[in-house]
Amino acid sequence: MVVTWDVIGAPSSAGAHTPGVERAPAALREAGLVELLRQAAEVDDVGDVPPFRWRPDPARPNGQNATEVLRVAADVAQRVEASVRRGRSPLVLGGDCTVTMGLVAGHERAGSPVALVYVDGGPDLYTPLTRANGNLDAMGLAHLLGLPGTLPEVAAVGGAVPLLNPERVVVYGDSLPPGDHEYDLVAELGIDHVPASEVHADPIAAAHRARAAAEDAAAAFVVHFDVDVLNFVDAPLADVPEPDGLTLDEASATLATLVASPRFAGLSVTEINPDHLPDTDLLPRFARILAGALSAR
Repeated sequence: MVVTWDVIGAPSSAGAHTPGVERAPAALREAGLVELLRQAAEVDDVGDVPPFRWRPDPARPNGQNATEVLRVAADVAQRVEASVRRGRSPLVLGGDCTVTMGLVAGHERAGSPVALVYVDGGPDLYTPLTRANGNLDAMGLAHLLGLPGTLPEVAAVGGAVPLLNPERVVVYGDSLPPGDHEYDLVAELGIDHVPASEVHADPIAAAHRARAAAEDAAAAFVVHFDVDVLNFVDAPLADVPEPDGLTLDEASATLATLVASPRFAGLSVTEINPDHLPDTDLLPRFARILAGALSAR
């Protein structure tokens, strides 16, 4: 079975801590991602939601640009809902991590609640009470789970609150140490956890464990892929560097395994900052690797 993709651009850095990632959807298209996908699958590029470039929000220091974060997520959800109702798989090109709220919310609005495999350098479980600098891209999963201290209007982007429960989440690929706030919260909430160390040991086995957990949790699942899960020396793409992350080969094996599931239902790719690219070859190489992983089915 070949995935039929709807590509949805979400050129927003509203949830970030600096501008830059809003340029990623255009940069990925320019790097040839859509054309590469079309070599192996049916692809419809449905365009971008209205953009937003990060700016300071002193009126709301602990939840900066929340109004725009909500607007972008709602716009993405509308496009995702239409895609799901057409029987297609949305590929959301962010933008910051909060666009994934729109991916999950769109499925909920279409009457197809999903599980979520959260492939990220950190699980984004902070809230305005625990994240002093207020960047909401560090709080996306917390809002999907409706954790105490999250912003009610943002958590309600999909209608139902919470949009997810911990049993429908797999946190994947982080290198957080025991005692870290988010590491301990993952354990406290009982979320399935596949750390980077497990991926390094055997990426195929790790991805299959995550896939099986997601398949058991819901009739369909989506994947959030933040490039800060990657080792920054191997792939300096991310807005926030991660020195101990996954290699490109490990990430490719992970995505190929997840996309191959008959229950796979969509993907978001987030936090690429074109300003961090050291040369003009890296993003086209990443686009080739990504397209290859997404075409493996």
